[in-house]
Amino acid sequence: MSEFLSMKEALRKFGALAFETIKVVVISFAIILPIRYFLIQPFYVEGASMEPSFQSHEYLIIDEITYRFQEPARGDVVVLRYPRDPQQYFIKRIIGLPGERIKITDGTVFINGEQLQESYLSQEYATSYTMDELTLAPMEFFVMGDNRANSLDSRSFGPLSRNNIVGRAWIRGWPIDRLSFFSSPRYNSP
Repeated sequence: MSEFLSMKEALRKFGALAFETIKVVVISFAIILPIRYFLIQPFYVEGASMEPSFQSHEYLIIDEITYRFQEPARGDVVVLRYPRDPQQYFIKRIIGLPGERIKITDGTVFINGEQLQESYLSQEYATSYTMDELTLAPMEFFVMGDNRANSLDSRSFGPLSRNNIVGRAWIRGWPIDRLSFFSSPRYNSP
């Protein structure tokens, strides 16, 4: 009879432990999943389109909540769904805002007729690309990579719909020696 009670006690303890484990897992998922799907998300940089600002194989944390309360700004580095294949994600910099006129002459960007001063660009990654003037519709953005010679961006796939923007680059988490928070550059014009 004592063996039966010991077995019964062991099953009760196992059941209590299993219940506590399930409870911890459910609570963890209730906390982690909303954060992962609605607030922040990891992003792995592949390719050279944003060099020298971002290198291939870097890990970033993307802020998905800010754009629920404010509109994307010029200079923000954003993760976006590629308009031609929404399963692919790209990282680009916002250059043009809704309603603006964008023109590129020999690699120099003009917004509403004024030259955009892009301090983050390196001559090494410049291109002599030219594009006729384009006016962005409401809720459209013009995005480009910092490595203009090696970037698939709005110059090829056209203006980007606001719905394709996932979030903005917030933190570089890896490699550790390049750990940093991001802020958008300030522009004197336009």
